[in-house]
Amino acid sequence: MGRLTEVAPGVLVATSAYAITTSTVVIGSSRGCLLIDPAVTVDDLAALAGEAAAAGADVLGMAGGDGSLAVVAAVAAAHGIPFVCVPAGTRNHFALDVGVDRHDVIGALDAFTDGVERQIDMAEVNGRAFLNNASLGIYGDAVRSPAYRDAKVRTLLETAAEVMGPSAEVPALRLVDDLGREHRDLVVVLVSNNPYALDRPLARGTRPTLGGGQLGIVVVDAPADSPRPPGRAWSAPRLEVSAPEPVHAGVDGEAVELSPPLWFAIRSAALRVRISSRHPGASPSARLPLPGHPPRSQG
Repeated sequence: MGRLTEVAPGVLVATSAYAITTSTVVIGSSRGCLLIDPAVTVDDLAALAGEAAAAGADVLGMAGGDGSLAVVAAVAAAHGIPFVCVPAGTRNHFALDVGVDRHDVIGALDAFTDGVERQIDMAEVNGRAFLNNASLGIYGDAVRSPAYRDAKVRTLLETAAEVMGPSAEVPALRLVDDLGREHRDLVVVLVSNNPYALDRPLARGTRPTLGGGQLGIVVVDAPADSPRPPGRAWSAPRLEVSAPEPVHAGVDGEAVELSPPLWFAIRSAALRVRISSRHPGASPSARLPLPGHPPRSQG
């Protein structure tokens, strides 16, 4: 363990020459542990967070990208302790949707000492937890294709392009939608922890709530001679996707390989989060209601 560095009043982290690791420190009457994007594997990061929780940390925080946040959040959820998001990644999608000011990294640390707590959902695929989304398919070519002229389908594609992780060719995926229709020739599959705001163009790519208890599901089929639109979005508590071979996916922005079948599920109210009382505490799409509709509650 390296030297301790104070990054905000009462909040310490331990640094070394090669990586920033962890420190369990006393913050007021609680013990908080902040991890700052350690240069370690996912398994090692989970182990570090687990050690801190087992040592008595009352709060776990992570400063890093969405993939790292999900690893530490899963450990916090497993131990039933609050999680603090410090937006130190590239895109910080989770911070935006949970209501953390992405431009106030130091201010986010106030959540350790002056945080507002609430419970939110997490999602999982084959037991791997995620906070934002899991994406399958290649969306870049689809976005540019003149075959997708329908306005609603383009909204699906543009939303996917905004939030999807690594893009890769996929094997023949198969799933059944909420209407019982089978999809066998898919270009894009996007499964999110609660649905994205497809009806709010000013806040596209954000989710009005993280407490709705539903997966958001967006699929876009390859063009075909069919009267049915090649895109659909719906919500459900679970989803099964089958494939003949392992599937390359982006899970919270991290490239992973998943063994079929892919089982997606929502874990309602699984995570306690703390947010600085000075930060918004709600997603932009929750703060921009449709005309004639009241703002949505940010669960």
